[in-house]
Amino acid sequence: MKEIIQVELKTRKVDLSKCRTDILAVGLFSDVPKLDSVNSMLNDKLGGAIERLLKTGDFKAKERANAIIYGNEKIGAKRVMLVGLGEKQKATLDTIRKATASAAKKAVDMKAKTLSFALHNALDKRFDLSSVGQVYAEGTYYGSYRYDEFITESEDGRLNLLQVEQCYGRTIANRPGNIIYPEKIAEEARELARKSKNLTCTVFDEKQLIAKGMGGIMAVGSGSIHRPVFIVLKNKTTAKKASSLPTIAIVGKAITFDSGGISIKPSANMDEMKFDKSGGIAILATMKAVSELDLPLNVCGLIPSAENLPSGSSYRPGDIVTTFSGKTVEVQNTDAEGRMILCDALAYAAKQKCDIIIDIATLTGACMVALGKYMAGLMGNDDELIKQLQKASEESGEKVWAMPSGDEYAEEMKSKIADLKNIGSRWGGACTAAAFLRQFIGKAKWAHLDMAGVDMVNSPVDYAAEGSAGFGVRLLTTYLTNIANKK
Repeated sequence: MKEIIQVELKTRKVDLSKCRTDILAVGLFSDVPKLDSVNSMLNDKLGGAIERLLKTGDFKAKERANAIIYGNEKIGAKRVMLVGLGEKQKATLDTIRKATASAAKKAVDMKAKTLSFALHNALDKRFDLSSVGQVYAEGTYYGSYRYDEFITESEDGRLNLLQVEQCYGRTIANRPGNIIYPEKIAEEARELARKSKNLTCTVFDEKQLIAKGMGGIMAVGSGSIHRPVFIVLKNKTTAKKASSLPTIAIVGKAITFDSGGISIKPSANMDEMKFDKSGGIAILATMKAVSELDLPLNVCGLIPSAENLPSGSSYRPGDIVTTFSGKTVEVQNTDAEGRMILCDALAYAAKQKCDIIIDIATLTGACMVALGKYMAGLMGNDDELIKQLQKASEESGEKVWAMPSGDEYAEEMKSKIADLKNIGSRWGGACTAAAFLRQFIGKAKWAHLDMAGVDMVNSPVDYAAEGSAGFGVRLLTTYLTNIANKK
């Protein structure tokens, strides 16, 4: 059995020439020919090694590029890692975050036990040091993470397994459908509440879903032996400040495996459909963060969860489903299942009289066609809320792009034999899906995040291993923190 260790982060003031560490990471810009004071000092002690490397052209300091120079008796570090920061004027906090992640990933590959960052020295105090410290931490955890929970013998350069708590959301999202199914997500939610002083958890099981008339969730989960659930996590605060702030519902789609149901998907890459729970897991992890940060907010985290499989009991194309709101939906494609479970959860949030409702889901392939794998689609009914989420996006480094979901798109979702149908035409699928969801939010301010395309890393990149990207946790946590601080 492997020993499980925990990554430990510390800050310290130290003479960088005497910093004892396996790797000392320093930053360089691609368009700044002169070495800054830190790199100049290290270059001198390393006998001009940094200048020689730069002159060869082998290291051009592009974003997230890195190169290793081995130390000597004149410095405390065993190795100096040069980390590229790109063009200086274009540098943002996300530049530092990804550079840190890239360095951490490299350090894991090299089996380094300690890694020290001094990237901020190149930035000339452009950013607040507390913010830099935060992105150091985020980048370190992000880049060092590997999903190796079920590897019994590893020779991939990893020292040891990481604890689940370090990248909680990514680990839960990475688990396959035979390990994580609706009731297992419910168990995770119950455990979060048990460990928290201010979270409560209620789980509606199949019998309660039927009694409440949550036909959307029941329909999608009807084909699986793993029965659907609806999870309600509430962060209740006693802070007086909360009374002046909005009550917020965050809602996430948690399809633990999506075969498409009767409208079955092609077999190629179907294993990736374990990530169709990513929106719900983002809510789970965000509620964990809200609790641990003790935010003075009343936040309701809603996670409708089902497994979409074909069987003799599955819902069918042509079925008409009565949802929690009372609205009826004609099912034209059982693979448009995310909106079917979300509509019940959104209507529940509206019934709870939440002031703001935000949902997040791997909802449509159409959004990935529109935006690729670089950002999530952002739609909604309130300009201020959209701007707040855009601000949180800039700060968190999780990118979004505003898209429409108005009445013209809603018109496409009308059925001739029910109130709505669950698919529109082949055009603007992300927008028509959002317009469908908009029918269930009542008078609340609402935003929808379509995270299809950004939920996972298909193959290793320079700053992350393959698997769940954990998208949405930083974005939503930043948004909620800003609201709590009235930013």
